[in-house]
Amino acid sequence: MSSFLEVAKDAALSASEVLLENLGSISTEDIEKKQASDYVTYVDRESEKRIVEVIKKAFPEHLLLTEESIKQSSTAQYRWIIDPLDGTTNYIHSYPVFSVSIALQYREEIVVAVVYDPIRKEMFTAEKGGGAFLNGKRLDISKRKVNPDTALIATGFPFRAKHLTDEYFELFKAIFARCSDLRRAGSAAIDLAYVAAGRCDGFFEIGLSPWDVAAGGLLVEEAGGIVTDFTGGTTHIETGNIVAAHKEIHGFLLDEIRNSKLLRKI
Repeated sequence: MSSFLEVAKDAALSASEVLLENLGSISTEDIEKKQASDYVTYVDRESEKRIVEVIKKAFPEHLLLTEESIKQSSTAQYRWIIDPLDGTTNYIHSYPVFSVSIALQYREEIVVAVVYDPIRKEMFTAEKGGGAFLNGKRLDISKRKVNPDTALIATGFPFRAKHLTDEYFELFKAIFARCSDLRRAGSAAIDLAYVAAGRCDGFFEIGLSPWDVAAGGLLVEEAGGIVTDFTGGTTHIETGNIVAAHKEIHGFLLDEIRNSKLLRKI
């Protein structure tokens, strides 16, 4: 295990202490609206502070990209992409699906990923070329047989793009008609980790941010899945439009998206 991954795990555990200590104590006065249906609390900021402290102590020269603040460096080849609380709306309501997501990017490539679920004490980790793991147990979804009829698909609603609701629900209906069922948990990082663990067979969503998908995308790839944008390309981190799935149904999801009105509107 690399020192990068060790630091990422330590940072996630430190941040999770903040999340657990404050769960159930958020009041209306503690909630700040960033944009429509998108919120931040003092817990997000304190969690981020913990993560930044751990990383900067170990790697003071590295660049940081976080959800609540952006720290730039013109010379660093390493960039940490951090979501200190993925699933803030869930957290505000004490809905027990949220996570800490930390990824390390070297030049243009994500090389380390950690998604930690503090409620279930589940640590999902991956290193580029080294596989994906859940609490130290290797994940390999490539050995499973999956087809659209039996697939469980995760997704997220376009809360940052509600003007696309009609187009989104047309796609939702098309996929729902062909798969076993759909799930919407409210934390993209958890959804992606669950694809890597085989708990869901695929995931798609639009309008996400780099910190939502950077770590989870590597988890899926290292577990044997496929991760692309909505056109089958590799811009999911930049565009925030992601399809991550078992290799046997990724094509099915991608075809449904390519044939949708949604793709023509985004």
